[in-house]
Amino acid sequence: MKKIFFIAVITLAATVEMSAQKFKVITSVESIVPNGLGRSRIVNALEDKDYREYTSVQTEDDNTRNKSKRGDIRVKNFEETKLLNFYNIGGIRFQNIAANDALLTSMINDMVANGWELAFVTSAVESEGGKGDGQGIFITRYIFKK
Repeated sequence: MKKIFFIAVITLAATVEMSAQKFKVITSVESIVPNGLGRSRIVNALEDKDYREYTSVQTEDDNTRNKSKRGDIRVKNFEETKLLNFYNIGGIRFQNIAANDALLTSMINDMVANGWELAFVTSAVESEGGKGDGQGIFITRYIFKK
């Protein structure tokens, strides 16, 4: 009887462990600033944050303010992998895009080799807003799960 109970507990624990999922977000930021003046990177946080520590509740009757400061949210431990900018002095640089693709592929393959599954990819662009703006980024978030 004790053996059956022990096996049942182990099986239940393994089932709970297998059903729990963990997510990880890695972001690439690629500059679309003309003349190659921007910075492009893959950014990977190496520490976890609990969003609840920085969340406040707003209701009609009560404003429960979170006492944490914006600076407390910052992650000080992260990896930063250099990427090439989309533009150089001659204009768009397709060789740079291919090089970035090779680095991103390497990063994705490394994550998969370490047991992560690429679950979602989402991207956005903030491009030049007109004469004199000269700003812009292409941002992609890679969301992995285990």
